[in-house]
Amino acid sequence: MSPIDNFIDIESGDYVVHADHGIGRYLGVERIKIDKTYVEHLVIEYSGKDRLFVSFADLDKIQKYLGFEKRLPKLHKLGSKLWKAAKDRAKKGVYKIAVELLELQAKRRALQGHAFGPDTEWQSDLEESFPYTQTPDQAKAAIEVKKDMEAPRPMDRLLCGDVGYGKTEVAIRAAFKAAMGNKQVAILVPTTILAEQHYNTFSSRMKDFPVRVEMLSRFRTDAEQLCIIKGVADGSVDIVIGTHRLLSGDMVFKDLGLLIIDEEQRFGVKHKEHLKKMRFSVDILTLTATPIPRTLYLALMGGRDISVINTPPSERLPVETRVVHYDEELIRDSILREKRRGGQIFFVHNRIAGIGKIAERIAALVPGVSVVVAHGRMPEKHLEETMIKFIDGEIDCLVSTTIIESGIDIPNANTIIINRADAFGLSELYQLRGRVGRFTRAAYAYLLVPKNMVLSSESERRLTAIKKFQELGSGFKLAMEDLQIRGAGNLLGTEQHGYINAVGFDMYCRLLKSAIDSFKVVK
Repeated sequence: MSPIDNFIDIESGDYVVHADHGIGRYLGVERIKIDKTYVEHLVIEYSGKDRLFVSFADLDKIQKYLGFEKRLPKLHKLGSKLWKAAKDRAKKGVYKIAVELLELQAKRRALQGHAFGPDTEWQSDLEESFPYTQTPDQAKAAIEVKKDMEAPRPMDRLLCGDVGYGKTEVAIRAAFKAAMGNKQVAILVPTTILAEQHYNTFSSRMKDFPVRVEMLSRFRTDAEQLCIIKGVADGSVDIVIGTHRLLSGDMVFKDLGLLIIDEEQRFGVKHKEHLKKMRFSVDILTLTATPIPRTLYLALMGGRDISVINTPPSERLPVETRVVHYDEELIRDSILREKRRGGQIFFVHNRIAGIGKIAERIAALVPGVSVVVAHGRMPEKHLEETMIKFIDGEIDCLVSTTIIESGIDIPNANTIIINRADAFGLSELYQLRGRVGRFTRAAYAYLLVPKNMVLSSESERRLTAIKKFQELGSGFKLAMEDLQIRGAGNLLGTEQHGYINAVGFDMYCRLLKSAIDSFKVVK
């Protein structure tokens, strides 16, 4: 079941799409007497206050409505021909994009990539050294990735998994397999902090093997960068991890075989164009927690292969999320409580101007707690030293901007306080919350909003959504919720965009899949 099919996500008042009757509003469940027996039915309201009662046997005909615009859809009228006409128009419209997707697949399958050999004995040794209990989804994803790598066509696989669900471990195994096949690996990440963390993780896991891992970012001096670039060019560097610096013109690989992209949506248009050209020559593995709709859409439709890690690590607990007014007493109590149990705290304040004063105020509230500032405009060495101290547990409370948003993994940090949470996007809040709760200890996220401020409707919806989706594995649901809140722009062209708004994203995907299948039958 895909996340956009999940009926459990539908609540009373939501717009839904019935395959036979079109767009209506879900009102809840009512019991109807049928032959002396009361049977529960779903109730959908249509235009003119007409009601449709749907038995649970027909549940597969209903999906939550998801369009690409902020404005709400119009309800259809039961018995009218408007829904059939809208669906027929969309069906005709999908043929063009179905052909494009099939052509893309055909091109990829026709290209000759590098077929890696079977796993070596060292591969088994590396995988057995994984310090945690492997989940079934992790194991399945790793097998799918390695199978792709052994195929003669270039891999283009999307690996989706919630924050902390083990995507990095799958990437480590893929990178090691490539290195054992005498190919180089590039790992592209959106931030220098994440590059540093990945470098430490990959280096630690591969320290007992003849694999040279390097990191290229602004944490390296000019001389160090030149040395690494030379090593990449002559082949002495097996795995290089870095930010968009890896896409610079002076980067020349001797024999690149695998590119791993962490959170592709964080890169700009120029970088994505560069990456697009690489898809036809090397194996690509893309990691994401909250896929952008177009990426998810292409994967679901067969334009890209997809692996999903849904199983949470054993003993992982959901993060308790609270939306509260700015309250210094609450800030003090939450920091001291985490400190008392030997943990660490993130305090996120996403404005460099004034972040020092915020840190001073927090330090005054909690005497005896070490409070340090971190942000992207600090000198590289100072920032690196600060982050290493926090990772090593030498700092109790890190007051930072959103530089901690992507990937940073500190199991001992289990309280995060986000100031002016109303000013953040939903995916940002989700990623920030994912910095805590990565261990078996209960974790807390406090989303602070100003007192006596009237929040915009969008801010209220974002905060309601992040609080609502506290359970483990909510990344897909929040990605879709975010799409509803902010709209998605024109992802697929004006014509296709209109069809999606007319029938809903899920129905559009079903029509497109049907079109693709029909073309395959014809072929």
